[in-house]
Amino acid sequence: MDFTLDSGNTAWMIVATALVLLMTPALAFFYGGMVRTKSVLNMMMMSFISVATIGVVWFVYGYGLAFGGDTLGGLVGSPSGLVGLNGVGDDMSLAASSGVPTLVMAAFQATFAIITVALISGSVADRMKFGAWTLFTVLWVTLVYTPIAHGVWGGGLLGSFSPSTVIDFAGGTVVHINAGVAGLVLAILLGTRKGFGKEPFKPHNLPFVMLGSALLWFGWFGFNAGSEFAADATAGRAFLNTTIAPAVAVLGWLLVEKIRDGKPTSLGAASGIVAGLVAITPAAANVDTWGALAIGFIAGVVCAMAVGLKYKFGYDDSLDVVGVHLVGGVVGTVLIGFFANLDEGTTWAPDGALNGLFYGGGWTQLGTQIIGALVAIIFSGVMTLIIGLALKYTIGIRVPEEVEVSGIDLAEHGETAYEEAV
Repeated sequence: MDFTLDSGNTAWMIVATALVLLMTPALAFFYGGMVRTKSVLNMMMMSFISVATIGVVWFVYGYGLAFGGDTLGGLVGSPSGLVGLNGVGDDMSLAASSGVPTLVMAAFQATFAIITVALISGSVADRMKFGAWTLFTVLWVTLVYTPIAHGVWGGGLLGSFSPSTVIDFAGGTVVHINAGVAGLVLAILLGTRKGFGKEPFKPHNLPFVMLGSALLWFGWFGFNAGSEFAADATAGRAFLNTTIAPAVAVLGWLLVEKIRDGKPTSLGAASGIVAGLVAITPAAANVDTWGALAIGFIAGVVCAMAVGLKYKFGYDDSLDVVGVHLVGGVVGTVLIGFFANLDEGTTWAPDGALNGLFYGGGWTQLGTQIIGALVAIIFSGVMTLIIGLALKYTIGIRVPEEVEVSGIDLAEHGETAYEEAV
C-alpha cells in the first residue's frame, strides 16, 4: 500500500511508546516495595534485565516472529526481511493506514513484550536464580509471547480457533492472561518459599508500591490509547476508560477489604488500580462508560478475593500475578462478550465482531472471548512448563535455601538495598 506519513499520529505513537516503556521501571517499584528488604534489588533487577534482553531480542527477530507473514502453519510470523529492522518499508507498518512508520510501531510493540515478561517475575520473588530468569526471558518471549501475539494481533494460527475475531484491543490475552499463566507455572515449579503459609511476607515499603501503581497508571494511558495507532476519537475512548475502570476497581477492592478484614489498606488501593487497568485493557476502546464502570468494579471485587486462592491451593505466587493479571485478564476478556458496544462510534472493529449480550449481540462474541482466553491459557501453560522444566533440570532455577534465608540480593548481586538488610 502507498504510505503517507501522518506527523500527528506518529508523534502520538512516539509518546505512547515512551509511556509504555516507563511501565517496566514502574513495575520494578511496585514489585520491589512488596518484597522484603533482603530481596528488593533482585526483584527490581528482574524487571530491568527484561528491558535489556527483550530490547535486543525484539529488534533482532522478535518483531518478525510476532508480526511477519505466516510461517510454521501460522503459528508464528516469518522474520524474513525484518531481522534487525534495517531497510524495512514504512508501508509494512501495522499502522501504515494511520501514517505511522514501521520503526515506530516496532518500538511500540517492543514495550509490550518487555512489560509482559517483567510481569511474570512477581510470582517467583525471593527464590529464582537471576541467571535462570535472564535465560527464561529470552526463551519465553521467543516461544510463548510471539506465537500468542501473532495469533491474536497478527491473524495467525492461535487466533483461528474462535468462531469470530477475539477482541483484545491492548493485551488482555496477549499480555495479562499470558503472563499470569506463566507466573502460575513457574511458581509451582519453584515450590513455596521457606515459611510460606506460616509466617507473613509483608511489603517492606508501601510508598514504593503506591508510587509504582501510580506510575503504572500513568504509563497505561500509552498502553491502551496508543493501541489505536492514531490520535483519534477511539484513542480518546480508550483513554477515558483507562481512567474510569481503575478508579472504580479501587472502590471494589477496598469494599472487599473493609467487609472481610475490617480495614481498607494502601496495598489494596494500589492493587485495585492494577486490577482495573488489567481488566479494561482488552476492552478499552470497545465498551462505553457503563461497560468500563462494570468491568472495573467486577475486576476489583473478584481480584481482591482471588489473591487468597494461593493459600487454599498451596501455590506460592509471591506478588499475586495470578490473582491480579490472570484473573483480571480473564475477567476483562470474557466481559467483553457482555459489554462490547461497537456501535458507540468505534473506528476499530474487527471483521465479524458483534456487540455484547447487553447491547443486542448474540452469544457468538461471548463464546469467541471465552475460547480466546482458553487458547491463551493452554498454550502459555504448556509452553512455559516445557521451558521451566528444561531450565530446572539443566542449569537449575531455584537458589539454595541458605541464600533465600540470608538474602538473595547479596548472594546474586553482591549488594543490598539498605545498609542493614533484614
